[in-house]
Amino acid sequence: MTLPAEETFGFQAEAAQILDLMANSLYSDKEIFLRELISNASDAIDRFRIERYAHPETAETEADGSEPAGEPRIRVSFDKDARTITVADDGIGMSRQEVIDNIGTIARSGTAEFLRARSGDGRGDTALIGQFGVGFYAAFVVADRVTLTTRRAGLPAAEGVRWSSEGKAGYTLEAVERAERGTTIVLHLREGEDELLNDYRLRSIIKRYSDHIGRPILLGDDDIPVNQATALWARPKSELKQQDYNDFYRQLTNDFADPLAYVHAKVEGRFEYTLLLFVPSQAPYDLWLAQAIQGVRLHVQRVFILEDTDRLMPRYLRFVRGVIDSADLPLNVSREILQGGQAMDHIRSSAVKRVLRLLKDMAGGEPEKYAAFWKEFGATLKEGIPEDPAHRDDIAALLRFDTTSGTGVSLADYTSRMKDGQDKIYYLLAPGLSDAASSPHLEAFREKGIEVLLLDDAVDPFVVNALPEFDGKRLQSVAQGATDFGGLEDDADKEAAEQAGADFAGLLGKLKEHLDGRAVDVRVTSRLTTSPACIVADGPENDFTLAQRMRGSGLPSRPVLEVNPRHPLVERLNGGQDDPRLADWAHLLFDQAVLTCGARIEEPGAFVGRLNDLLVSLTSGTSGR
Repeated sequence: MTLPAEETFGFQAEAAQILDLMANSLYSDKEIFLRELISNASDAIDRFRIERYAHPETAETEADGSEPAGEPRIRVSFDKDARTITVADDGIGMSRQEVIDNIGTIARSGTAEFLRARSGDGRGDTALIGQFGVGFYAAFVVADRVTLTTRRAGLPAAEGVRWSSEGKAGYTLEAVERAERGTTIVLHLREGEDELLNDYRLRSIIKRYSDHIGRPILLGDDDIPVNQATALWARPKSELKQQDYNDFYRQLTNDFADPLAYVHAKVEGRFEYTLLLFVPSQAPYDLWLAQAIQGVRLHVQRVFILEDTDRLMPRYLRFVRGVIDSADLPLNVSREILQGGQAMDHIRSSAVKRVLRLLKDMAGGEPEKYAAFWKEFGATLKEGIPEDPAHRDDIAALLRFDTTSGTGVSLADYTSRMKDGQDKIYYLLAPGLSDAASSPHLEAFREKGIEVLLLDDAVDPFVVNALPEFDGKRLQSVAQGATDFGGLEDDADKEAAEQAGADFAGLLGKLKEHLDGRAVDVRVTSRLTTSPACIVADGPENDFTLAQRMRGSGLPSRPVLEVNPRHPLVERLNGGQDDPRLADWAHLLFDQAVLTCGARIEEPGAFVGRLNDLLVSLTSGTSGR
């Protein structure tokens, strides 16, 4: 058969747009060019193997009629002098018409969709390249001229084809003699891309993106594969030992420690995928960064596509590391991965459920290991309460708290030992654990033997606002509103509180007057046993706002001063309401209550001045009392 001499062809208008995109918009994501060319080469080898079994007559043979020795492979090489990078494979190759159809038209069915799906900022476009069948043209990210030489298996050597283009108006085709089947692509690099002409650089790109491609990838003249050429997650669990998982985790994450736990599952059904997810034993250094550097890696048919915590895991599980490999998101077809479609939603939801189940099993079966997990990641997991309503109950069961009775207490533990008549789960928000433990708000609860959760994490206000109840028990702040002991308070307690309010009514009015707006109200309380006073929030202000104000050393927008009618100081003030120093005592009571709740007083100098004056008057015997 005689093939035409060199011919020139023009690109479609859409193809020209894509080529311009490759050369400009995606320039910062240049590493993906090698990922795409290697993936194409691997696909070509797979197609050759399939066709060889289906059509033995197309199989290549040596001169003696035997099959070529060795396993099909991919070879990457570079030439510093010529400034070229070459990717070669001994896959199925292409005929002249296949080159025109598959290369010259740039994925006819996907070109328009690719252009419409672009993110606009270049960052998200890296994954789009492979997904719309335009992966070959990623070569123009780093090259200003590309030459492809190929021969299809089963065709004579004289029917080789050379395709060449500068990625602008069009391309040329010519017939060439090619003895071996397969494809060789030569990239003539743009100015400024010489840093790619480096063994270490190319090796690192191959390891990052193509380490688990099922074909050996060779670099230069070295016959030792750069890549592992196997995917541990694709192997049956029965073949793997704990050390296999530990070694893979370390290789994946560069962590020096073994993982705390892992889940390995193959899911079949409407969508088919495999996941291997790890819980680290120590918090990664990037855990609290706005943009986590590591996360769960998405592979499609073993090809690395993206590493994006938010796309594959919710933020509250950003500590999870591992791999999800899908067979239902083919690189040249799927648009769902870009648009949050059913496949990605299903995979993400399943992964979340499996991680939460892993943590549940750990909490129930290995409490010491779970305590270690909670120490590292507890504050992060708490974020799931406000962020993930669908899994709120599952996450709530995993929460652990410090309380007035112990540490590492679950809500189930708390409710199981609630006192008879108790119908609420009590908690206290504070800037720090020591502030919470010494808070006067806890005095009556301790006296009655009522356990209180001590919440000092920055996320805790979000948690209690998003979790109004657990197991039918409402969560109640001990520092907000009037004291409410529910069924734990008998009629005698209520009568005593009412009587105290009447007995101290005059003092309460004068204290409020002297405070001159610093407190919206002054009232007696039964929540105190040893302290003379405390500050509580009143009105519509929620726990989040209160906690944020306290963390900023401020006060509730509507602070209420509560006084203990059984405290000697309050009793003496009640008996000396005409004391000219009562205004100073009022401010001292208020300021010391502010300090004991962990906030900062507004005028420290005035506080110290009043305190010194009262100390002088007391020591000199001139006090009115």
